[in-house]
Amino acid sequence: MNFLLRLLTWWNGQTLGTQLFTWRKGTKVGEDAQGNVYYQSVGGKRRWVIFNGEVEASRISPEWHGWMHHTWEHAPTERPVARKPWEKPHQDNLTGTEGAYVPAGSMRRADPVKRTDYEAWQPE
Repeated sequence: MNFLLRLLTWWNGQTLGTQLFTWRKGTKVGEDAQGNVYYQSVGGKRRWVIFNGEVEASRISPEWHGWMHHTWEHAPTERPVARKPWEKPHQDNLTGTEGAYVPAGSMRRADPVKRTDYEAWQPE
């Protein structure tokens, strides 16, 4: 069953085709704190990531994102990106999860705030 999932789906990790391509043409460049592994082809023209767990683009940290999109040439393992003191640590996109931001007044909130800034139209 696992072989069939890897053959036909991409959201369960790498597909069989990606694994073969990585084995034939990929050079491991590094790994991030979440266990995602980054590769590039010979010459560095193509760059890709094999996710550790859920395939979600927001799980790529800003340092690796810059390398993946050729913003800078050297990987963070070769030349770490200088962090500013005001920068917050990387956070995954929490949309659709329990940790998502819910503004005051939202029906998803346990204690919604009653809005007084408008009056809803009522038919007569």
